[in-house]
Amino acid sequence: MKIAQKYSHLNGEEYLIVHHKKIYREIKAVIQNIDANNFRTKVSKEKRKTGYKLFSPVALNKEFDKGFSERNWAESRYNYYITLNRELMEKSVLMPAKVQKEFLIENGEKEPIYSYNQTDFVKEKIAVEVQFGKYSFVAYDIFVKHMLFYSGGVINLGIEILPTKRMQSEMSSGVAYFEGEVYNVMRQGRNNPPVPLLILGIEP
Repeated sequence: MKIAQKYSHLNGEEYLIVHHKKIYREIKAVIQNIDANNFRTKVSKEKRKTGYKLFSPVALNKEFDKGFSERNWAESRYNYYITLNRELMEKSVLMPAKVQKEFLIENGEKEPIYSYNQTDFVKEKIAVEVQFGKYSFVAYDIFVKHMLFYSGGVINLGIEILPTKRMQSEMSSGVAYFEGEVYNVMRQGRNNPPVPLLILGIEP
């Protein structure tokens, strides 16, 4: 596969090039080593595509898992406690989860709510999400997950890998695609979300 399009938000790609050239090469290598045509295994039952062999999101995800795992990328989990008090949230967000809970209770939260988020691949404070799912999953990655990991000091950059519209047209309907999701980010303005991102559009 190849990287057909790129969108750098808040100097995301520039940060990679300056500080993590090796990491960037690894990400490119994982993508380039996958032959998407080997995973055209899903037989469509949709009215307009009945009988066509489409790219399988499940099979492609497994191949990406394999590629990143072989290069020692690992899943990361960020644990935290929820408070609706903005001042307490801002003070506690960088604390370890156990300390967060104690801090919130000491400051009047009777029963802080425990929560967590996890991201597929993290290495040297760079997070990568490979997304062949529905639109809502990508929005959650970009506007919630990457931002939460960034504000919590877990990562310095979030990377989202998506199919281009060209590739998405040969997948099941409803799969998010690069052009649409970049448009959604651009509509939010130059500084939103407030986390450096690199969005990559891939295709065979």
